[in-house]
Amino acid sequence: MTKLKIAYSPCPNDTFVFDAWAHGRVPGAPRLDVTFADIDITNGWAEGGTDDHDVLKVSYAVLPWILDEYALLPCGGALGRGCGPLVLTREAGSGADLAGKTVAVPSERSTAYLLFRLWAAETVPGGVGNVVVMPFHEIMPAVRDGKVDAGLVIHEARFTYKGYGLHCLADMGEHWEATTGLPIPLGAIVARRSLGEEALRLLADSARASVRMAWDDPEASRPYVLEHAQEMDPKVADQHIGLYVNEFTADLGEHGYAAVRGLLTRAAAEGLVPPLGPDALAFP
Repeated sequence: MTKLKIAYSPCPNDTFVFDAWAHGRVPGAPRLDVTFADIDITNGWAEGGTDDHDVLKVSYAVLPWILDEYALLPCGGALGRGCGPLVLTREAGSGADLAGKTVAVPSERSTAYLLFRLWAAETVPGGVGNVVVMPFHEIMPAVRDGKVDAGLVIHEARFTYKGYGLHCLADMGEHWEATTGLPIPLGAIVARRSLGEEALRLLADSARASVRMAWDDPEASRPYVLEHAQEMDPKVADQHIGLYVNEFTADLGEHGYAAVRGLLTRAAAEGLVPPLGPDALAFP
């Protein structure tokens, strides 16, 4: 197989997962040509259908728009418990306080946004006022500085928001787990169906092997992780990896697939995404 083009984020969980594969240490795996991009960018690439990457890290929320062209790999992504997005405000309060207010979100095609909309439908009387999209690293400063009333944050913001003097109004993951009992689907790895079933299986095997090699020798990935962690404190990077890289990263399994189907079925019922076909998530 020729070198494959892959795009994933510079976040520690992605660089940890793909380090061994990206550096040619996974036996038999195809060589990779890596592009780093925020997940909102890769979501747009996948949905636009004009991008030339073979493999992309995307939000589970975008799957209903792209599964005709891309297959969901059963490994390599981010799905777990206690790792959901947070709604942050300057003052402590309740969900009702967001009625008619402005909320910043990292993407309207993100899983975080779907979880937020499902939560708000039950919690915010009459709904929020305005939703504005901004890069996730700008959201906490915008809340702190009063540019928006609240912010939906992801990634390492779980560990750093108190440093901005902010309060956690609600944990979208806690709400999801309490109402469904399922883990939280966040980021998925997808590959072009046109690569063929044999190649797709090889990609899944390679991603799974890369994850396990990272677990077996965590220090091997540390230079790659910290190189791309955008000046993140190494301790925060370790917390990030510990939260987002877990058994579901190695294999979605029955509970992982149930979580993905549950999220997208609920979102379709609310009119937030198109409905999935019965075999849309099937992997070769």
